[in-house]
This record gives sequence, structure tokens and C-alpha cells, in this order.
Amino acid sequence: MNIIEAIILGIVQGLTEFLPVSSSGHLVLTEKLLGLTTHNIRFVVVVHLGSLLAVLAIYRVQLGKIILGLYKGRVRYRKGKWKFNDPNTRLSWLLVLATIPAGLVGFFFGGMIERVFFQPFWVGIFLAVTGLILFCIRFVKTDDGGLNWRRAGIIGLAQAVAILPGMSRSGSTIAAGIYSGVEKSRAAEFSFLLSVPVILGAGVMELGKMMDTVPSAMEIVTLLAGAAASAISGYLAIRFLLNVINKGKLHYFAYYCWLVALIVIIISA
Repeated sequence: MNIIEAIILGIVQGLTEFLPVSSSGHLVLTEKLLGLTTHNIRFVVVVHLGSLLAVLAIYRVQLGKIILGLYKGRVRYRKGKWKFNDPNTRLSWLLVLATIPAGLVGFFFGGMIERVFFQPFWVGIFLAVTGLILFCIRFVKTDDGGLNWRRAGIIGLAQAVAILPGMSRSGSTIAAGIYSGVEKSRAAEFSFLLSVPVILGAGVMELGKMMDTVPSAMEIVTLLAGAAASAISGYLAIRFLLNVINKGKLHYFAYYCWLVALIVIIISA
């Protein structure tokens, strides 16, 4: 892989990690149309960390408060309800709850899911399902609801389902939040914050494979180029998506998902 290829794949990863259009679907297209490969584990991990930098750049203050809330906050159970002395403490535990389903599914079934479903045809099918989920958002009555344990759990289950190749993680989690009554911008923010433990967890699971060989100087440069491209494009993708959501146009991505799904299914035939 050369630097240009690394930059292209980094841009694809950064954009599709956060836009609700499925990164796996676009990586299949990239491989087929440009003849590039995404099977370099070290590169995959590094560009995902680039995406993580985008989230950290935008939500650094919020994430700092969440981490402090997780370690310093106090939790009490009184009259059948959990009480928190800090809203950031409550948010931190909601994120923990929402992370658990995907963590369990990924740890126990991730390999099997990838072997069975990571084929262009299935990627196209699940991408079409993502489009349907996004399209139906237009029929959901807007709500100003906040996050609670039930809603966080629903979002977490949606994230677990999004492990299926072609299902958009951001699209599934944002949609699950909206469907369950969370205000749209809050659902998006929770989805982006939820990506932090997911990306970190995936990186840790692949860490052992990265250490098999020592990268050359040229490979390091290539990895850094891909990570930088992923970070920059990821940052722009988050800003763009937040603007789209605020305008109530999230369902527009459904048409794009269906188009890409059709192309992926055709080239898989």
C-alpha cells in the first residue's frame, strides 16, 4: 500500500465511520473499484484511531467531564431509583450500559459474523436495511426526551446489531435513540461519544496481531498518512452530520444507502 492509497482509504474510513452510510459497504466498493485492499490489520487499527481523534477533538471537554464523573461521582439507590450527584456521572454509566451489548457480541461472535456475512452480497443487503431504518425516521414524531436506562439499553442493542457488515453503527444508534424518544441532537451526541469505547475496544482486540512484525519506516509514514486523513475527514463528517440532523434531514441518507447497496449487490453478482 502506498501513501495515496492510504490517504484514500483513510478518507473513506473517516467519512463512513460517522456518516450513517456503513463503512464496510464503502470499503467493499473501494476494494472492487480501485483495487485497494483493507486487510492490513495494522492499517485498519491505525485509521480507526484516526477516527477516534476526530471524536476527541470535538467532544474533548465533554469526555473529560464524563471520565471524571465515572471515577469521582457518587451513586445512590433510593426509593427504587438510582440517584447521581452529577449529570456527567449518570451519562458515564449510561455509556457503559450501552457499550456492553456490542462488547459481548463482538467478543463472542465477531469472528463468526465476519466469516459468514462479510461478503459483498450481504453487505449490500444490510446496507439497504440501514437505508430503510434511516428513511423511516421521517415518520417519527419529534421528541425532546432525554436519555434514560431503557433508551441507553435500546441504543446499545442497536449498536450490537450494527456489527453486521453493511449496518451503519452511527445510523443504527442515532436512529434507535430517535425511535425511543431521545431528542435528535442528543441521540447523535450519545452515538458519537459511544464510538470512543467501541473504537478503543476494537483496537485493543487487534493489538496482538499488530505486534507480529515491526513496521518499516515507509510503512510508518503510510500509516500516519492514513490516520491523518481519517482524523480530518472524520472531524468534517461529524460536523456535517450534526448540521444535517439539526435541519431534520437525516432520512436523506437513506437514498444514498440504497444506491450504494444496489451497486454493491450488482458487483457481487
